[in-house]
Amino acid sequence: TLSGGEVQRINLTTALGTSLVNTLFVLDEPSIGLHPRDIGRILGVMTRLRDAGNTLVVVEHDPQVMVAADELLEIGPGPGERGGDIVARGTPAEIAANPDSVTGPWLAGTKRIDVDRPPRPVDAATPRLKLVGARQHNLRDLTVGFPLRRLTCLTGVSGSGKSTLIQDVLFPALAKHFGEAAESPGVFDRLENVDNLRGVVMVDQSPIGKSSRSNPVSYVGAWDPIRALFAALPEAKQRGYTPGTFSFNAGHGRCPTCTGSGFEHVEMQFLSDVWLRCPDCDGKRYRPEVLELQWNGLSVADVLELTVHEALDVFREHPKVLAALAPLADVGLDYLRLGQPVPTLSGGEAQRLKLAGHLAEAAKTQTTSRQPTARKGQLFLFDEPTTGLHFDDIARLMRALRKLLDAGHSLVVIEHNLDVMRASDWLIDLGPEGGDGGGRIVAQGTPEEVMVHPGSHTGAALRAYVRTFSVERSAFSVEEPRPQY
Repeated sequence: TLSGGEVQRINLTTALGTSLVNTLFVLDEPSIGLHPRDIGRILGVMTRLRDAGNTLVVVEHDPQVMVAADELLEIGPGPGERGGDIVARGTPAEIAANPDSVTGPWLAGTKRIDVDRPPRPVDAATPRLKLVGARQHNLRDLTVGFPLRRLTCLTGVSGSGKSTLIQDVLFPALAKHFGEAAESPGVFDRLENVDNLRGVVMVDQSPIGKSSRSNPVSYVGAWDPIRALFAALPEAKQRGYTPGTFSFNAGHGRCPTCTGSGFEHVEMQFLSDVWLRCPDCDGKRYRPEVLELQWNGLSVADVLELTVHEALDVFREHPKVLAALAPLADVGLDYLRLGQPVPTLSGGEAQRLKLAGHLAEAAKTQTTSRQPTARKGQLFLFDEPTTGLHFDDIARLMRALRKLLDAGHSLVVIEHNLDVMRASDWLIDLGPEGGDGGGRIVAQGTPEEVMVHPGSHTGAALRAYVRTFSVERSAFSVEEPRPQY
């Protein structure tokens, strides 16, 4: 029943609440699920561990943790095959001033995520989806309005009721309204203005599926036009091949031994199952005669081995393929291979792949409808989409979210990232504390309005963030005390 932030801190407590010395602690993103106020507390524990003679190595993207570090080690410069090198190393001040660093400009404040944010004002005339009388868990008879066709950010300290409001009440209630399968919603009185929406989508970090056949190129709908290109080859027509011949899920073109998966599944009874590369097709998924056909020097198996970045160049003259693959690059997944099995993706990659699928669908809708704005949009619910993302990735993500807004959809994002908060159109801050001390609306309004609210922990964090990472600032001073949030 614990929130993500509470689970994270309990795990940290078992590791950090010790009196060990001369010990190496390796932490993987301890800030996940934590409000900036709570990160400050974790930093205090980590600092005491360091001062006791321990060594801490922390994988982290949160600027608050970065500027508190004694040394930063940046790996890059790009993702996937374009990474793997040490780009920069030094104190936060040295990284901020290092021209080779990708992270430096963000720490220096010379790059900002919300600079090019188009104004989407929220006023009394803005239509709102209204949830009345939510009383699940620690929610205190909450009535909240979500502005439609806007980016709304739901904030608050860990345990303040954000996940309860979205995952336990709002999403199941809307799913039930639209006739979709969902768990029974938490206690609430009613929903208002639902007629302004045509559906609801929850985009979380749960796995997309367990099938190794599912991959990025098929998920976004790019495989169908690619198969059509192979089927249009003169030799393919002579042999009577159709687009179905080049499918790895069905048809006679796939390898009969592994039925197109490229691997054989071996059940090990009491041990974990094993996947072995197919001995007949060597993991290429297809019969030898199908692999003989080449389009632009590439067999169908070679295409599946391309990264999205490479495929965008290879298919640059084929608009249908480009339109389907472009969203993968838009959400920062251009380093994935087209045929990479979906179960091998991380939670953050799976979430962004879902987003790319919705972007591809939105692009199709806009091209097929002459008046896209006349159609009702969907409500997209995101639970911490920035988890595990670098500043550059977050900037890409925000551009992708804006495309959904341009297509007439509405977005509600549970988020602790201060950059996303500043780039949103409307903030709803729950709290003021976690557990029994939460479940109320502390403040709501534009980021600028919440920033000046005296009783909001989120407002205080935003004020401190603006002071520390203002655009006018070019670098950190070495002697400067660490910022307190």
